[in-house]
Amino acid sequence: MGDHHHGPAKGLTRWLFTTNHKDIGTMYLWFSFSMFLLGGFFAMIIRAELFQPGMQLIEPAFFNQMTTLHGLIMVFGAIMPSFVGLANWLIPMMIGAPDMALPRMNNWSFWILPPAFLLLASTLFMEGGAPAAGWTFYAPLSTTYAGPSVTYFIFCIHVLGLSSIMGSINIIATVMNMRAPGMTYMKMPLFVWTWLITAFLLVAVMPVLAGAVTMMLMDVHFGTSFFSAAGGGDPVLFQHIFWFFGHPEVYIIILPAFGVVSQIIPAFSRKPLFGYDSMVYATASIAFLSFIVWAHHMYTVGMPVAGELFFMYATMLIAVPTGVKVFNWISTMWRGALSFETPMLFSIGFIILFTIGGFTGLMLSIAPADFQYHDSYFVVAHFHYVMVAGAVFSMTAAIYFWLPKWCGRMYNETMGKTHFWISFIGFNLAFFPQHFVGLAGMPRRIPDYALQFADFNMMSSIGAFIYGASQILFLYNVIATIVAGDPVSDEKVWDGAEGLEWTLPTPVPYHTFETPPLVK
Repeated sequence: MGDHHHGPAKGLTRWLFTTNHKDIGTMYLWFSFSMFLLGGFFAMIIRAELFQPGMQLIEPAFFNQMTTLHGLIMVFGAIMPSFVGLANWLIPMMIGAPDMALPRMNNWSFWILPPAFLLLASTLFMEGGAPAAGWTFYAPLSTTYAGPSVTYFIFCIHVLGLSSIMGSINIIATVMNMRAPGMTYMKMPLFVWTWLITAFLLVAVMPVLAGAVTMMLMDVHFGTSFFSAAGGGDPVLFQHIFWFFGHPEVYIIILPAFGVVSQIIPAFSRKPLFGYDSMVYATASIAFLSFIVWAHHMYTVGMPVAGELFFMYATMLIAVPTGVKVFNWISTMWRGALSFETPMLFSIGFIILFTIGGFTGLMLSIAPADFQYHDSYFVVAHFHYVMVAGAVFSMTAAIYFWLPKWCGRMYNETMGKTHFWISFIGFNLAFFPQHFVGLAGMPRRIPDYALQFADFNMMSSIGAFIYGASQILFLYNVIATIVAGDPVSDEKVWDGAEGLEWTLPTPVPYHTFETPPLVK
C-alpha cells in the first residue's frame, strides 16, 4: 500500500492501479453511465422500429438482438455497477472507515467489467450477430438455436458474476469489520443496511446464474442435454434456475435504491427517518421472501395448481414489507419542513412511480390474471416502472445529492429541476401507454404489431426519445458542475443532511478517517 498520506498518483496509473475507494467509485459511476447511454441507444433503435406498424428500419432478427443487449447492458452494465460505485464512495464515509476492507480486490472487481462489456457488445459483429434470446436467454433459444456468439456471451456473464461476488464480499467485510467505534448495527445509515443485505443476496444468487450458463455451455459444446427434451432434459429447468437467480436479482437492483431514498427524504424533510427499525426489518424480509417467489415468472409453463397458489401468495406477501417502506417515507415527509430541491424531486418521483410499478406487480402475481398478461407489454411496463423509475430515478437523486459533497461544487439547480420534469414526463409518456397495449394483447419482443396499437406505440416512442434526451442534459449538468460549478462553502451542503459523511470537509479529501470517529 505504501505511505497513504500522499494524494493520488498522476495520470493513467492513478486509475489503473488505484486502491482508493473514491477513485474506484468514480470509475464505476462513469462506466455505468456510459453503459446507460449505450443501452439507451439500443432502446432508441427498438422504439424507432415500433414508432409505426410494419417493418421500418431493421430486420426482426436484429430487433431481437437489440432487445437482448438492451436488457443485459441496462441490468448488468448500468444499474448494478452504478450502485456498486455509490457503495464504494459512500459506505466507508458513512461508517467512518478509512477505505474498503479489500482495496486491491476492489480495483480488480472494477477493471474486469469494461473488457467483459466490450466483448458483449462485440458479439454484434460476430457471425450470426449477438444473442437474440432476450435478456432472460431462455433455452433452447440460447442453446440449440443460438449463433456462435453465445459462447462469448456465456463468458461475459461469468465475468460479470465474478465482479459482483468480489464487490459483495468486499462490502460485507467492510461493513462487518470496519465500522467506527460506537456504530452499532442499529446506528448504521439505511443505505449501508440496504447494501449489506444486497451483498448477501448477490453472494447467494450469482453462483446460481453461473450454474445456468455453465449448463448452457455444456449443452452447446459438450453434448449434454440439460435443457434439451430430445436428450432427456427439460427447457423448463432453465427457467427455474434462471429465475431462482432472476427474482432475487430484481431486489438486488432495488434495495440500494430504497437505501438512497431513505437518506434523501429525511434530509429534505428536516426530520429523522420515520420507523428506522421497521425499515431494517422490512428490507431483510423482502430479501428473504425474494428467494421463494421465483416461479411467479413461470405460471404459464404448466405448474400444478398447488404450486401456482404457493407462488401467488408468497409474491403477494412481498407487498407488505414494501408497503411498510412507502408508508415510512411518506410519514417522514408528513409535517416536515419540506423543500423540493432536485434530489427530493427525484426521490418523490421514485415513490410515486415505484408504487405504480408495485401495484402492477401485484396484478401480475395473480396466477389466473397472469395467464392473460404473460409476455405482453403489460409486463414490460411493469418492470420499467420498477427498474427505471425505481433504480435509475433513485440513482439520479443520489448523484444530485452527494456530488456537491464529493467535488465541492454545486450543480445548476434550475437545470436539475428541468432534467427531472423532462425525464418524469418522458418516462410516463413512454411506459404508461404500454400498460394499455399489453392489456389489449400486444406481445413483447415482436418488431411489428396490429394496427389498433399504433397510437399508443407512437406515444410510447415519443416519450422514450424525450426521456433519452433528458439524460444528455443530466450529463451536461454533471460535467459542468465538476468543471465549473459554484464552490460549496458549507460543510454539510444540505442543511437537513445527517451522517458521518457530512462531517467531512467539502470537497471530501482523498483520504478520509485516518483515525476513526467516535459515534455517540
